[in-house]
Amino acid sequence: MEAVGLVAHHERAIAHDLARRARAWFEERSIEVRVPESDAGPAGLEDCAVAAAGFAKGLDLVLALGGDGTMLRTVELVYPEPVPILGVNAGQLGYLSAIEASELETVLPRLVRGEFEVSERMMLEIVVRSARGERREFALNEAVVEKVGAGRLIRLLVSINGTPFTTYAADGVIVATATGSTAYSFSARGPIISPAHRCLLLTPVSPHMLFDRALVLGAEEELKLLVTDGRPVALTIDGRAAGELESGDEIVCRAAPAAARLVARRPDDFHQLLKAKFGLTDR
Repeated sequence: MEAVGLVAHHERAIAHDLARRARAWFEERSIEVRVPESDAGPAGLEDCAVAAAGFAKGLDLVLALGGDGTMLRTVELVYPEPVPILGVNAGQLGYLSAIEASELETVLPRLVRGEFEVSERMMLEIVVRSARGERREFALNEAVVEKVGAGRLIRLLVSINGTPFTTYAADGVIVATATGSTAYSFSARGPIISPAHRCLLLTPVSPHMLFDRALVLGAEEELKLLVTDGRPVALTIDGRAAGELESGDEIVCRAAPAAARLVARRPDDFHQLLKAKFGLTDR
């Protein structure tokens, strides 16, 4: 192992401490350490700072020190480079994290020896088309189209594989991956899907219509959401604001060509994590 990256939660002291300890451990073994410029100051690691654009190139591993939000930000920084990302939970739920903060020191030697498994997670490709042009973004969890503020519903014509399906009258619509099924879609009563699956999950948010069920579609299928009335809607991608859309604008969602690579302890981690987080018992 020659180079590692560290991405730390900006506001959590424990994440900053983990970053400094990890940096010292790696540098003692002559392993290069990089930190994105936006993270370097809060963690006191300015001498490791690099520009976000060149952060992931050539890295052997990235440690995401925080919660699920930090993991999503790390994926945004790294993708589409095929760099494994280890989530170290310094937050609360930590669905995307492989280890807890207290385990870091015991895991580091195994990481350097390459003794870890990688789980490939389907990414979502989002193409936004409007009168202002076209742009392309990627998400590990979800794309969300929602109403702006309180008030009336939004209306979105949803097409599947180029054929109109129905117009949703709702507070919003979520298009998620299997990984994202435990995020916002779960709060909107969508199903929990093992991240081993490659699929698209369409979940309406507070729908005002008879058909109110989530749909699970194949990874080879394509969803298009067309804004059909004059009310502005907000687009959010993996928790980050991605602008407002107007009538006639559309969002196309499909499986991305490359996967994100998350470090996992064992293939069955996800099911045991669900059991732990929800306090499930064996009887």
